[in-house]
Amino acid sequence: MKRLLVVSAHAADFVWRAGGAIALTVAQGGKALVVALSYGERGESGELWKEPGQTLERVKAIREAEARRAAEILGAEFVPLDLGDYPLRVDEQALGRLVEILVDFAPDVLMTHTPKDPFNPDHPVAYEATELARQLASGAGVASAFQTIRPPEFLLFEPHQPELCGFVPNLFLDITPVWERKRAAMEVFASQKYLQRYYAERAEHRANHARRISGLKDIERAEAFQRVLPQVVRGL
Repeated sequence: MKRLLVVSAHAADFVWRAGGAIALTVAQGGKALVVALSYGERGESGELWKEPGQTLERVKAIREAEARRAAEILGAEFVPLDLGDYPLRVDEQALGRLVEILVDFAPDVLMTHTPKDPFNPDHPVAYEATELARQLASGAGVASAFQTIRPPEFLLFEPHQPELCGFVPNLFLDITPVWERKRAAMEVFASQKYLQRYYAERAEHRANHARRISGLKDIERAEAFQRVLPQVVRGL
């Protein structure tokens, strides 16, 4: 059973960038877990703050409800760490929690943000925390000192401005069979409606690239990822 762990800086990031991967993993009999480092209550919830008398706690509650509903649609478990955003800070305690999650869940595939993003201060922080947690969870270590896991495949999902984030996709995932599920999950986020059309169009663009590369004419929607580590195979 394939196990997918997605580390999301904010409550909605996992849907836009990896919703198809999550839904496909579950549809194929696997298990998916989403860890949201923050709710995105400050920097990702502009529409909610337009409401008169809005409060931070209410925005967080709305964002959590949206994220949980979206994760439910995709078939994933949702774990919020509520570390705050803009700026997102991952202290030693939070890092320890992330390492624990990695060890307990033991994912086959780990996904998170790119290490560079000139428009979002939190996404690189999420990458750094995930990369460090990955190294600690899968390090050689001493067996008697701490538990480690088999190194997961490590992928970066596509940022909003890929060229400016140094994102070079080298893996395209056909999400055509689960596209409607991803679309439904995106529609849950009333606080970021403007992104729904953008990522629907992006899925079509990446499908075009995937068709050209593979020759598979039936790919209608796709997500793009970048491998961090080389792929190890026993044959070509």
